[in-house]
Amino acid sequence: MMEYKGYQAAVTWDDAAEGFCGRVVGIRDVIFFEAQSRERLEYEFHISIDDYLAFCAERGLPPDKPLSGRVSLRLNPDTHRAAAKAAHDAGKSLNAWLSEAIEQAVG
Repeated sequence: MMEYKGYQAAVTWDDAAEGFCGRVVGIRDVIFFEAQSRERLEYEFHISIDDYLAFCAERGLPPDKPLSGRVSLRLNPDTHRAAAKAAHDAGKSLNAWLSEAIEQAVG
């Protein structure tokens, strides 16, 4: 993963193109970039983010922000109580227990 100005990008190697491909993750908008070297890929990532932010500013649109990692979750009271007990039994905070459960569920 690469990071710049709070945005993160996943990078893969494309055999057909014989180069690196990057895509910004955690936002709805699509920002894609590519390059032949790791150094150039980082440059292209920075340029892509700067261009995206400038594009949004020129049009008076707010840029899509990366996910913050905070989630507001509503549970029925019985589920909340059962999760709190499971977290306590595991010696963890409810937040840590829920985070681990979600991480396991999404792989």
